[in-house]
Amino acid sequence: MQTHILGYPRIGSKRELKKACEQYWSGKIVLEELLAVGRTICNHNWNIQKEAGIDLIPCNDFSYYDQVLDMSLIVGAVPSRYHEVVLKKNNTELDLYFAMARGYQKDGLDITAMEMTKWFDTNYHYIVPEFYKNQQFKLSSDKIFNEFAGARQAGINAKPVIIGPVSYLLLGKEKEEGFEKLDLAENLLPVYIEILTRLQEQGAEWIQLDEPFLALDLTEKAKQTYQMVYAEIRKKFPKLKLIIATYFDGLKDNRSLAVSLPVEVLHIDLVRNPEQLEEILKIIPENLSLSLGLVDGRNIWKNDYEKSLRFITKAIEKLGSERVFIAPSCSLLHSPCDLDAETALNPEIKNWLAFAKQKVKEVVTLKALAAGTDNENSLTDFEDNKKAVEERKTSSLIHNDQVKQRAQAVTKEDTQRKNTFKIRKEEQQKTLQLPLFPTTTIGSFPQTAEVRSWRAQFKKGELTAVQYDALLKEETQRTIRWQEDIGIDVLVHGEFERNDMVEYFGEQLEGFTFTKNGWVQSYGSRCVKPPVIFGDVSRPATMTVYWSQYAQSQTEKWVKGMLTGPVTILQWSFVRDDQPRSETCKQIALAIRDEVVDLEKAGIRIIQIDEPAIREGLPLRRTDWQNYLKWAVEAFRISASGVEDATQIHTHMCYSEFNDIIENIAAMDADVITIECSRSQMELLNAFADFQYPNEIGPGVYDIHSPRVPSKDEMVELLRKAQHVIPASQLWVNPDCGLKTRHWEETEKALIAMVAAAKEASVEYAVC
Repeated sequence: MQTHILGYPRIGSKRELKKACEQYWSGKIVLEELLAVGRTICNHNWNIQKEAGIDLIPCNDFSYYDQVLDMSLIVGAVPSRYHEVVLKKNNTELDLYFAMARGYQKDGLDITAMEMTKWFDTNYHYIVPEFYKNQQFKLSSDKIFNEFAGARQAGINAKPVIIGPVSYLLLGKEKEEGFEKLDLAENLLPVYIEILTRLQEQGAEWIQLDEPFLALDLTEKAKQTYQMVYAEIRKKFPKLKLIIATYFDGLKDNRSLAVSLPVEVLHIDLVRNPEQLEEILKIIPENLSLSLGLVDGRNIWKNDYEKSLRFITKAIEKLGSERVFIAPSCSLLHSPCDLDAETALNPEIKNWLAFAKQKVKEVVTLKALAAGTDNENSLTDFEDNKKAVEERKTSSLIHNDQVKQRAQAVTKEDTQRKNTFKIRKEEQQKTLQLPLFPTTTIGSFPQTAEVRSWRAQFKKGELTAVQYDALLKEETQRTIRWQEDIGIDVLVHGEFERNDMVEYFGEQLEGFTFTKNGWVQSYGSRCVKPPVIFGDVSRPATMTVYWSQYAQSQTEKWVKGMLTGPVTILQWSFVRDDQPRSETCKQIALAIRDEVVDLEKAGIRIIQIDEPAIREGLPLRRTDWQNYLKWAVEAFRISASGVEDATQIHTHMCYSEFNDIIENIAAMDADVITIECSRSQMELLNAFADFQYPNEIGPGVYDIHSPRVPSKDEMVELLRKAQHVIPASQLWVNPDCGLKTRHWEETEKALIAMVAAAKEASVEYAVC
């Protein structure tokens, strides 16, 4: 048996990469200093795995921004609009790379960023490759080879990790008509062959090719492309040992295809789809080994050794131990770095958890236990693991009968507003009296270093509650005044009291706990610290009423109440795995419903319940969609349906393709939906137009994930595009997402331009 890791967190245990990247972008450090941080993180990650006893250790799993963007740079899939970046004096390959991710607005250039979307059903975002008819590819970066050389120099038995060629194409988007992205496979394949040739020449013995699309629904063309590509690779490399890694779901109807591909090892995810092992063992050929993904790469609960050993035993009985590999289910990118850094967790709950470093040890321990190695430490670990798993099942911390009974008592009436949108809209217009093309923002405003320092000082006891409250009120009041001054129609309070849109609510709900250093990468330098849902969820007291009421008292304009929706809280947390996710989501929905009702009682007439993760939570296989959508939509409706017709419910979604679930989005019955639209140049609106979406829509008119400031004319043009497909009477004007991560200078310029664009669009409409 051999052990291997599919990928390891690259942010650093103290978010060193985030800090270094942001310092580089702001000019505070030079390139060599940034590269030094990257090398340090790589060496640290490799040594953790080496010292634990992992047999095959990944390299090229490190990235300064995103592994898909890395691949685009490596194969030369660089859109032509970025070519001028490298011509500017002193710009490097990494500057080009960051320009593709973040846009570029200096040196007389103004270039938009590439599109960004969710990595399958995770909260990680990747940069979408852009493809053109007859596109040519060329090996354009030495990143893979440099990292492999660095690993070998450090004494690491390194296994380069590369996104497989078919999955890379399927991750991208055709940017012109008249071809399919899979048509480019023959053009792309020579570059992959060149990559593999150089790695083999460097001494690589094992190479991991990630092909997660094998766990998705595939067209016949995609299946044929898989067969063609891997037949050609095997023909060129008869002795190179290849691992195809699949994850996030089972192979299901792609089983026969996957086991027929001419590689040495097939990795399967037995956390997401444990049932597939038995079916694969029935058809696996004699020349193929099987990698068992047993340790959950996407959640933080300890592995159940007894359960995992049953899978390993079954595989060994069929294949023999030499054809069995043990691994996490997927890359540990989605796990926090090290549980040892958590000193404030409830000890009972901490004993149920495992982060990336601990998961590495679990993989090694499973090998020792399965092999029957006479290892006293492994046997002790086994007994400790068995005890922890049992204690978690019976802990009094987990169960609350009142919460369970309330969830079971939900009726159909609890999931419906009192009247239809048509009737509600009339009531809302009478109450709110908003203009055509009303302007608003998504919720948060920049959290400066000063604001963050107040929170830190308050937590350390260096500021009293009264002092902290006064500072936040001053910042909130200033933000309200500024929004009034520039003419925004529906204001927000800025959310300066909040750390994260999920963590903030979890801190006030029963059934949640929190880490100090449990950071995971969301995109680029953006890291989040997901709460841990360990038990039944309820709301002991109001959560947002105080600040919403204060903000509303400072202005005659309407201020939105800002909440995170139940599906997003679920998706962006580490969720208990001892009951269906749908049940946990319903409990959260009831807690949010209580908050919505209390906001209305406090005089808040516009309430936003953000659900950016509702598309993200969609199962990867269409046959599983309907069940998920049923309970996800129901959860949102439970949270939103306790108010009067005149109270306007908003929701926000970002980086989502809506075409295939537009009916379900409509079924959520939000009065206003705001969506990301600027990077796709309003393409996402087509789904709403084709469906004739009846409610109101705020398509984002500028990209907040880039520091680039758009012009008024650019936003006016986007609003013109929007009016081609959506009636003006349904349109709102807003940014793509919240502004928490941006700086005030760029935010002010962009929002002033946005308000001006809305006014110009209104004048144009009146003239027409």
